[in-house]
This record gives sequence, C-alpha cells and structure tokens, in this order.
Amino acid sequence: MNRVVVVGGGPGGYEAALVAAQLGAEVTVVDTDGVGGSAVLTDCVPSKTLIATAELLTDLEEAAELGLRLGGRDGALEGAVSADLPRVNERVKALALAQSTDIERRLTREGVRVLRGRGELEGPDRVLAVADDGTTDGAREGKEETLRADAVLVATGAAPRTLPSARPDGERILTWEQVYDLAEVPEKLVVVGSGVTGAEFASAYNALGVDVTLVSSRERVLPGEDADAARVLEEVFERRGMTVLNRSRMQSVERRGDTVVVTLTDGRTVEGSHCLLALGSVPNTADMGLEEAGVRLDDRGFVAVDRVSRTSARGVYAAGDCTGVLMLASVAAMQGRIAMWHFLGDAVAPIDLRTVSSNVFTAPEIATVGWTQNAVDAGEIDAEALMLPLSGNARAKMQGVRDGFVKLFARAGTGNLVGGVVVGPRASELIHPVAIAVSMSMTADQLAHAFTVYPSMSGSIAEAARRLHRVRD
Repeated sequence: MNRVVVVGGGPGGYEAALVAAQLGAEVTVVDTDGVGGSAVLTDCVPSKTLIATAELLTDLEEAAELGLRLGGRDGALEGAVSADLPRVNERVKALALAQSTDIERRLTREGVRVLRGRGELEGPDRVLAVADDGTTDGAREGKEETLRADAVLVATGAAPRTLPSARPDGERILTWEQVYDLAEVPEKLVVVGSGVTGAEFASAYNALGVDVTLVSSRERVLPGEDADAARVLEEVFERRGMTVLNRSRMQSVERRGDTVVVTLTDGRTVEGSHCLLALGSVPNTADMGLEEAGVRLDDRGFVAVDRVSRTSARGVYAAGDCTGVLMLASVAAMQGRIAMWHFLGDAVAPIDLRTVSSNVFTAPEIATVGWTQNAVDAGEIDAEALMLPLSGNARAKMQGVRDGFVKLFARAGTGNLVGGVVVGPRASELIHPVAIAVSMSMTADQLAHAFTVYPSMSGSIAEAARRLHRVRD
C-alpha cells in the first residue's frame, strides 16, 4: 500500500488526503493549527462570514430607494440598524471552528489519520511529526514520530506579511487574522494595502458603519484586477464615505495610546483608532527541512512546483499558498488533488490557470475568469472585448442595483470565449456560466443561445454574448 504524508491541513492538504484515501493509499495528515488551515480558521471562511453581515447592511442602505422605511419617516438607516461586533465575531469564529470540525470528521471517516503537530522533512521520504503539547516558547517538546512516506505533500500555507516599521500588536495594529478579537467597532480604521484583502476588509468595515481610510501605494485600488472593475469599486467606496488615498506608500505604523499613526513616505500622517495591515503574505516554509531534502525554494521562500504539483525532490509534491501559485483556496485544492492523481497513477491533467475563476468579495463583488483586459491591450491574445453595464438590466433596476457590468472577451475570428469579468451583487455566482464557457472553449454564439430567466442578472451575460455575434463567411 502506498503511504502518503501530508504536511498541512488546509484546502491543498485535506483535498489531497481525501483523493489519496479514495485511491487506496494509507494517508496521514500532520497539521499545526487545525484542519482547514488559514482558509477555514483565519482567512476565507471568517472574512466572508464577516462580509455576509456587511452585505446585509449594504442592502439595507438602499431600502429607501426600494420603498422601505427604516429609522423614521425619512427612511434613514442610521440609528435603526447597527453592528454588534462582538456578536458578529463570535458567530464568525464559531462558523470557522464548525467548518474545521466537519472537515476533520470527514477525513477520519475516510480512514485518514490526523496528527496535531508540526511536520518537518528528514528527507524526501520521511517526515518528523512533533506533537503539539501546548507550549508557546517554540521549543521542540512533546512526542515525536518519524513517518515514512512514498510521497509527501507540503501544504503549509502562508502567513500575513509584516514589516519592522509596522508590527501588529493584536489590539490596535492588526493583521487580517487578528480582527476577529475586536471587542468594539473601530471608531476610525486605517487599512494599509489596497489589494484583494485590503479592499475586502475596507468594504466590509465601511458597511458596518466604520470611518475607513484606505491607503494604496498604487494609482488605484485593486491594481491586479480589471481596471474598469476597480474604477467602479473606487467610485462606490468614495460615494459611501470612504477615504481612498492613492499613490500613498506607508512608511511606518506607530501606536500612541488609543491612537494609531500611519506615516506615509511623503511625510503625511493618517490617524485612526485602529490599523489593519494588508501587506501580502509570506510562505510558511522556513525551518522545516525542505531545502535539505532537495526541495527548491525561490528567492521569496515559495516552493517551486510544476503544473502537476511536483517539486524538485522526487516524491515530494506541494500545493497551496506555500507555492505562490494563484493564492486561492480553489487553486490550492486543485493542486492537492492533481498531486495525488499524478502520484497514484489516476487520470490527471496539468493545472490550467487560465480557467480559474476568482472573486473579490467587496460591494459590489468583482469576479473574473480567463484572459484579462491587460493581456488583450498588450497584444498577448487577439480578442474582442464587449462590456455591458448592469444599469440596463431589468432585474438590476428592480433591486436598485446601479453599479456593475458584464465584460466578455472572445477570440477574433472564431468567437471562442477566452475570459470575462462580472461586477455586481453575487458576481461570484454569476461568473460560473462564463467560467464554463471559457473552460469548454464555447463560442459567444453558443453561450448566447442558452436560455436565461427573465428577468435575471444572468440575462446580461447572454445579452453581452449576443452583442459579440458577427456574421461569418
């Protein structure tokens, strides 16, 4: 029987374990912080649970436009509904723990052994599991066990990046993993970093009634996303009272009593009651024997892998955020599955990142799949773009939706769909038909000919596809 040892219990790790068990392997998962990893315990599940509460408040802001009266005859929301942050955070943490417990129970049912502790490679075919005995001084204590393996999967994830000039204290200066212990709604929150994480938390806390300032070192928020989508989001942020400071690089963050001072490189300062650092992630790959076992790391510490998740060491695979490959839970899970399919000889296809759909959980949401506007503009692919505002959609009008659009990219000549962007409520759900079309190489005409419900937001996807139709010779 093949022996598989998985180091790390996040999406890459637990999905790999389930596949390996299904294919008859003897599987052990060595996990440090809890099955589900940061995705379940401190990142995706908690943040999106918080955002779900924020979304409800965002919807209520539009109540007067829909004919509802809140907080008095003028329909104002202020004073009628507010966020009880301790209760919100209690729910957030409870749901995260429940999800982790559900995943661990499933692993156990499938015959996977789960060890709580730290895993270190003693070679490409051996993992030293150091049991967690509750110590916090970093010393190696507790029971040790050497696990022999025919294959090892490294899925240790990543942690929030911090700087010497901006160190979190867990009270006023926070990473995104620490916000769920806040006992009160921040009076004024300064979010440093305007990537996906920074934008999501800025959007959520703004909806919860917090005075938010978003500090962005780039020319716009979400510099890695579609420019048209980012422009819509920034306009919404400012309309809802958020202060957005573009081209403003953080130099330091300092706590002064109950005030946090963010100093910018141009000498300006921004004060708040709290500061959330969203400065990116660093891989959890240090001091676990990877390079000694022959696993190559890049200059930032990420594990180098190929498209079937192999590392440079024979029999050692890696998946998830520790590889730096599109740091999404869905990608981590697929990397883990692919690794086990490959090792155990099942049918497998290399990961295709151009079919990955992703979402920014702001209000409105921004969902994307496939080739981007930047790639089209740079001439990397010959494609036609069609953008259709949601403001003309009948269902959008009924729901009071003013912001958002559907954008599709189709190859010139063939009309095959190669990418798309959806900006609007529940864009994470609306992107799915576009993702199917891209992954199946469907033409715009084929997508357009599928029936949609009237009225529906998805009708705009079909309408955009119809507008891409060309009479062909």
